[in-house]
Amino acid sequence: MALQKMLKFVSVSRDMPEKREATLRNQDYHEIYADFARAKAEEQASRCSQCGVPFCQSHCPLHNNIPDWLRMTAEGRLEEAYALSQATNSFPEICGRICPQDRLCEGNCVIEQAGFETVTIGAVEKYITDTAWQNGWVRPIAPTVARTESVGIIGSGPGGLAAADHLRRAGLQVTVYERADRAGGLMTYGIPAFKLEKEIVMRRVKQLEDSGVNFVLNCAVGTDIAFADLCVRHDAVLIATGVYKSRDLSVPGAGLGGIVRAIDYLTASNRVNFGDTVPEIDTGQISAAGKRVVVIGGGDTAMDCVRTAIRQGATSVKCLYRRDRANMPGSQRETRNAEEEGVEFVWLTTPRAFVGEGRVTGVRVARMRLGAPDASGRQSPQEIEGADYTEPADLVIKALGFLPENLPEDWNAPDLSVTDWGTLKTDFLTHRTPTKGVYAVGDIVRGASLVVWAIADGRAAAASILADLDKAQAAARVAP
Repeated sequence: MALQKMLKFVSVSRDMPEKREATLRNQDYHEIYADFARAKAEEQASRCSQCGVPFCQSHCPLHNNIPDWLRMTAEGRLEEAYALSQATNSFPEICGRICPQDRLCEGNCVIEQAGFETVTIGAVEKYITDTAWQNGWVRPIAPTVARTESVGIIGSGPGGLAAADHLRRAGLQVTVYERADRAGGLMTYGIPAFKLEKEIVMRRVKQLEDSGVNFVLNCAVGTDIAFADLCVRHDAVLIATGVYKSRDLSVPGAGLGGIVRAIDYLTASNRVNFGDTVPEIDTGQISAAGKRVVVIGGGDTAMDCVRTAIRQGATSVKCLYRRDRANMPGSQRETRNAEEEGVEFVWLTTPRAFVGEGRVTGVRVARMRLGAPDASGRQSPQEIEGADYTEPADLVIKALGFLPENLPEDWNAPDLSVTDWGTLKTDFLTHRTPTKGVYAVGDIVRGASLVVWAIADGRAAAASILADLDKAQAAARVAP
């Protein structure tokens, strides 16, 4: 009988939650998609084919049991759907909002391969967990066993918080050290509120606090506390710092005023939306209001910047990217949203210099063509000689990606090993570093990546920490 509620993809079309009109949504920082009503969520979940080999699940970094919680949603069993979703994903309401489903679960949906539109997995995931919060199904963690061992987690982004959640459920004492004044990492200060409203992040942080996780804010390891001291204080230490060092451009004029890093720009904007006083915004130094804005880059961070600039009241916003639309690394869905809101994309262009006297007034741009594929298989961009031009600009935002900070040097921890790219070396499966009792997850290991991968890493590292602590306890019991 249960399957009668499923397999509706042949008669029911794909439908997303209503998206607010661009002329309205580009005036504020509220999320752009409305919520599913219960009937619509059940209808869309019923389109799942319940296939024998669920590619949506295998292409999810968390391997979420998507077909089962879609069926539960279609059958109206929402509390069970939430429990199953939460079992594999510490923060399903966050992934439902910001995961690039078009590249992961939805992009590999079996019915789409058969010529039907994919199931709206992300929107249903968001609906399930938002409903759980509204109905009080999300409660503080209540470990069944209290353990004395403690774990120190450096960084409160998705990897650190996912590990904290997993470890606290096992009864361990968990302390999270965060150098910012709020927890959440890039989810708090990097991702704009129109993609992830900040109360969504803050209520998860509060849930962890109410569960007994201790947050030490405004605490920079290497400055306010020594890394070596943390290793002595805790039975295990997890490094989940992310990567915050911005890639730069070494071109003439790079030192002019009005050229800013994406992370600085987005952090300032998010602080304003928290109600903080941000002098750089108040003076116009890092605000797009009334300015011609040029954003350099084609990833998700660039999309966040261009859409923020529109909301700040820029007179024009252009995004320069050296490849074409088909080869950009960012989400196609985010690109469409940006275009709807008034952003202009200038494909196959790259900056050669910045022009201006003291402050930037334009970007000298080279036009590109795509040549032979490089080692990654993507076509390499090549400059077209004699096709340069100047793009007027009052504010330039560099969204060129992020690099890891030099943690061994910054933390006086030479035993931490790094790769040729500066990321921390760990065992791929256990997330152990060569330093005993120290683990690392997320972007500081992978390089700049997705929130969902950081959550998966955090959960996996927590499992390794638990296994190692259990092994140590067992050895201590049999020791003479």
